[in-house]
Amino acid sequence: MTDDPTIRRFDPDSHPVREPAEFDWPVLESAVEYETGWYTGGYDRVGQPDGSEKRYYWADLPAAAVVVAVAPGHVVGDGDGDHLVMVDQYRPTIQEQCLELPAGIVEDGESYTDAGRRELREETGFDAAGVSLIEEFWCSTGVLRHRRGIVFAEGLEPVDADLDDNEFLSVTTVPVDEALEVARQEPSNDATIEGILLAQADDLL
Repeated sequence: MTDDPTIRRFDPDSHPVREPAEFDWPVLESAVEYETGWYTGGYDRVGQPDGSEKRYYWADLPAAAVVVAVAPGHVVGDGDGDHLVMVDQYRPTIQEQCLELPAGIVEDGESYTDAGRRELREETGFDAAGVSLIEEFWCSTGVLRHRRGIVFAEGLEPVDADLDDNEFLSVTTVPVDEALEVARQEPSNDATIEGILLAQADDLL
């Protein structure tokens, strides 16, 4: 172990409580530069430990739920074994066709599990008998003010889908034992890989 005093060994006994920073990083100015209806963008002018100041830019987005939904093969019409329900859609932001887990914004008054159940039903036409929260966390902390919840859904039954007017997608099912390999193929998606890995870590897949 290095003697460098700036490097500290992580103490799992203190997790998730973290020690406060020795320097309080004062926000000297906070400004909103634009609002899109989808997210708000701006910056904080912050005092740094060496006495300098810097603008830290951010985009503030609503929280989102990502759904790891598992169905038996006979429910999705694909033989035996469990399958992961995914959506195949074009993402204009990166100009790529992406295979992803169902996901969407958490609306006012909803929990992550409420939002996950609703998004799964609306996007894929499957209603879940059971939903549970696997993990909640911050995303892209260098630039985003955005939290994400990974939701596990099971006991799926077919219902009518109800797509938004900007959703043009098809539903795809992938055998659970192939899900991570499929998710890692380009163009890969962070939320999809995260959801699958976290579900595997909790022995849900």
